[in-house]
Amino acid sequence: MNGYIRVCDIEKYYGNGPNVTKAVDRVSFTVEEGEFVGVMGASGSGKTTLLNMLATIDQVTAGHIFYGNTDITELSEDKLSEFRKNNLGFVFQDYNLLDTLTIEENIILALTIRGGNRKTIQKQSNQMLQLLGLEDIRSQFPYQVSGGQKQRCACARALVNHPKLLLADEPTGALDSKSAQILLETFTEMNQSMQATILMVTHDAFSASYCSRILFLKDGKIFHELVRGRKKRREFLQEILDVLSLTGGELSNV
Repeated sequence: MNGYIRVCDIEKYYGNGPNVTKAVDRVSFTVEEGEFVGVMGASGSGKTTLLNMLATIDQVTAGHIFYGNTDITELSEDKLSEFRKNNLGFVFQDYNLLDTLTIEENIILALTIRGGNRKTIQKQSNQMLQLLGLEDIRSQFPYQVSGGQKQRCACARALVNHPKLLLADEPTGALDSKSAQILLETFTEMNQSMQATILMVTHDAFSASYCSRILFLKDGKIFHELVRGRKKRREFLQEILDVLSLTGGELSNV
């Protein structure tokens, strides 16, 4: 099984004895460089657990996850922390910005943690502010801007170090429909112009329709996969809705 990221027969159990719960059940898939992959499923399907294992936040019970030739399931805590810092970017539903720092400073902080000279850090920050249309609000604080602008700042912070993988957990969940659409178009632009590899967990079919491929989870297993190919987004959205209708009438809960 080849791929930029390889997930090989991973399992995740919680509890012990008679109270064991299998959250992820022998899941395998690959993510190619530059893909925009969505993960969907009803509440309790295992999608957030899967994301957390890919993010090195949670450990697998069995199986392996490879980033290139690196098996992250074999790394120590110290090496995992270093790997996370150098290879992964995160966008969460609640932004996780620091309100005491400006929009620009939130982005610069991510660069400062990695190290580097001041001139290079400022140049990279300026490029990201321009790319995501944040130049006009660079000196404002997160509490002074809209939810959509906060989320774009979170994207800039996540991408400024050019991670191997951008992990997004329900990134549109706290946004109104217009802000959500702008964010998803931003993801698409980052994916196409920067070749950013994105894996997004979402319950929303509209958000998922922006992806190039979608994995559907049910009871901890991948039960279906959709590839957009050359389909128009509206056509792809209908296919997603058709698959969701097969999950037992749980469309409103996924």
